[in-house]
Amino acid sequence: METTLTKGKDNLVSISMTIPAAEATSAYNSAATKIAQYINVDGFRKGKAPRAVVERHVGVDRIQQEALEILLPKYLGQAIYDNKLDVITQPAITNYKFESGKDVEVTFEVETRPEVSLGAYKDLSVKVEYPALEDDAFDKSLEGFLTQHSSMELVLDRPSAETDIVVFDFDGVCNGEAIQGGSAKGYTLDLAHSNFIPGFAEQLVGHNINEEFDIQVTFPAEYHDEKLKGQPATFSIKMKEIKQRVLPELTDDFVKKSSRFSTVDELKADIQAYLDAQRESVKKINAENTVFKAVIEASSVEIPEGMVNREVASLRSEYQQRLAYQGVNWEEFLKSQGESFEKSLADEAAVRIKNSLIIDKISKEADIKVEQSDFQTKLTQMANSYGVAPQELIKQFGQNPDFLSTISQQIVNEKVRDYLIANNKIEYVEVKADKEKVEA
Repeated sequence: METTLTKGKDNLVSISMTIPAAEATSAYNSAATKIAQYINVDGFRKGKAPRAVVERHVGVDRIQQEALEILLPKYLGQAIYDNKLDVITQPAITNYKFESGKDVEVTFEVETRPEVSLGAYKDLSVKVEYPALEDDAFDKSLEGFLTQHSSMELVLDRPSAETDIVVFDFDGVCNGEAIQGGSAKGYTLDLAHSNFIPGFAEQLVGHNINEEFDIQVTFPAEYHDEKLKGQPATFSIKMKEIKQRVLPELTDDFVKKSSRFSTVDELKADIQAYLDAQRESVKKINAENTVFKAVIEASSVEIPEGMVNREVASLRSEYQQRLAYQGVNWEEFLKSQGESFEKSLADEAAVRIKNSLIIDKISKEADIKVEQSDFQTKLTQMANSYGVAPQELIKQFGQNPDFLSTISQQIVNEKVRDYLIANNKIEYVEVKADKEKVEA
């Protein structure tokens, strides 16, 4: 087999090859036999029509194309291997000459992976900032645990307070018209954790049971309903109930009944361990991001336009699926975003591609490999997060050809990031809420 390579722009490579006549003829005959199995020809049983009849029925070109599909995996694969091409797209036939009894001439075009100019990625010295735990973090966590097990008690002898839960009726009016969906009976609202319009919950504080009153609010400028954006509104309120949370007493007996721990000390130790683990997790993520950013800035790569376009199409599809799941109309979303959305997609695509190419380059330079045990560990982690057995996860996704490729890439990404952390000098700087920095 003779092969000629021609490199074009945007990492496109043209591969011209000559396939011996004998193999081409064999493939042509096999293709004719295969096609005969699927066509109906008068006077012949399916699969028994002679080659000449099949040629008249479907055309010589159709059989030649089928023959090329038989030949190409072997010959194209050999050409790619011999020339050490890192191909990232499916080969496309741009020209061929297929004549009976003669060598076949075929030309393909493939896109190859852009070459990465990798800068320094080892022995860097970087400072990594991470937030210190808030002074009251432990107390808030403990209070959160008690709140989960709190009880509700009706309040009869005082007005509502900002930490109460209230039950009320309301009717909303904006610009003289009733607000669609702006009324309810017996609505329950936690005044300390309200997701209502800003200022709504605050005005329910200081009122008694059975009291009727109006409150004034202004809808946010970014509110989803065009009619209400930035508009003032009046809500008529009738207070029905006021409840307060009663926290349980923190005792060993309570802890034993409400958790997997036996004593208050064990519970407190677990809370502290959780907070410490959170802090270490943030430190690790910040370190990975800081080191990787330094590596990215020291490296360069020219990304072909076609590669960016394919990634943009993938990102656009992801956005469409996500918005459809949220019930957002895609066309309306595009109108609201304007041209900036397409530019943001292109920018995000370029960043994704560059990051991926640099990760792949480092993995080759550092000889990072994906082992079978890595797959098992990753699948177990994913199965635990989904709450299913690993075997069930494989059963669900095993039919997807991209599943293993995606898992493999995730493993490589994690291994490269771990490698960068282990092979660079990191100085951790704890940043307190008041911006005071403490070097670790």
